[in-house]
Amino acid sequence: QGQMVESGGGSVQAGGSLRLSCVASRYYDCMGWFRQAPGKEREAVAQLLIDGTTTYTDSVKGRFTISKDNAKNTLYLQMNNLQPDDTGMYYCAAGLRRPFDRLNPVSYNYWGQGTQVTVSS
Repeated sequence: QGQMVESGGGSVQAGGSLRLSCVASRYYDCMGWFRQAPGKEREAVAQLLIDGTTTYTDSVKGRFTISKDNAKNTLYLQMNNLQPDDTGMYYCAAGLRRPFDRLNPVSYNYWGQGTQVTVSS
């Protein structure tokens, strides 16, 4: 229950693109992507609600797109024009709980194992 598996990370040069995938064991009303750079706190990147509402952190707006294939229970994060500051471990998350703050990692019940994204200048 709550199993989520990410893939798609890798190493690219600045300006490159990657698409992350997260296969979930079931459907969730809210799913999102977080990232964590070495020595930094885990931060919200993008979230997708059941009604199609999407939210993005300011630094990725216009470059990243979150989407979902409901038939496959798969969440995607298309990342274009990647920059060195985007480097980090990327995690998918699902299943909101108190305090029900979509931008707060503690609000998610289920997490994937993470996939590393490294962007060189």
